[in-house]
Amino acid sequence: MQTSNRAYIVILGSLMSGLGKGIVSSSISKILQAKGLSVIPIKFDGYLNVDCGTMNPYRHGEVFVLDDGTECDMDFGTYERFLNIDIDGDSSITGGKIFKKIIEKERRGEFLGRDVQIVPHLTNEIKDWVRGVGEKRKADVVIIEVGGTVGDLENSYFIEAMRQLKNEEKVFFVQLTYVPMMETTGEQKTKPTQHANRLILSLGIKPDLVICRETEPLGKEVKEKISLFCGVPTEAVIDDPDLKTIYELPELFEKANVGEIITKSLDLKTKKHDL
Repeated sequence: MQTSNRAYIVILGSLMSGLGKGIVSSSISKILQAKGLSVIPIKFDGYLNVDCGTMNPYRHGEVFVLDDGTECDMDFGTYERFLNIDIDGDSSITGGKIFKKIIEKERRGEFLGRDVQIVPHLTNEIKDWVRGVGEKRKADVVIIEVGGTVGDLENSYFIEAMRQLKNEEKVFFVQLTYVPMMETTGEQKTKPTQHANRLILSLGIKPDLVICRETEPLGKEVKEKISLFCGVPTEAVIDDPDLKTIYELPELFEKANVGEIITKSLDLKTKKHDL
């Protein structure tokens, strides 16, 4: 049952980390913001730390500190720069925060003697959290970056919550994948993307958009092959090649009609804009 007209966009990684989900999330957010929509980002990290404050920056990367003092992932710096907004700690969800909240509720007896489980108690808590962030900021769109890759144990329960959310709200799934180039043959290989897509499908999620990280733009036949095996229209297979600067990515996505694909699918009313 849909509780509001708010839309949710979920960014899922596949194959490997380090593909730039944060930059992709920020770029999509910027396009929607330019269309007159209010956007708030959320980042989920599966580690059991409550925040990044005690983590070794050599292993995890530099800590970004929000205005309210929350110590969080570097991606939040990208969000704030691209969108020119201030974000608070509620947008940073970690495995540690979620489990801490559930255990505190159990100790207070809020589950009325029930055996507390991943489904439905933990997944319901996650859905309530992301809805709460959207309501607090009166956002038209909540964009949710799921840290890690599909198939990780650390984010499996969060992905399950997003699958459930699809049945209750307007949700759009984005798969970020990697298309390697074989140097010896000069051929772009789609098989890893096909396998990654099947893994996402096995979790009950069908991506609406497949964004392909690559060194060079995809050839026409490669796009058609990904479209065929991943079950999305050819125009929903999007290039994400190497660029001189990350700030070129929103314009690249805009030229590929990413904003139009998303707003049409989610039935979002937009204004004329100039990115």
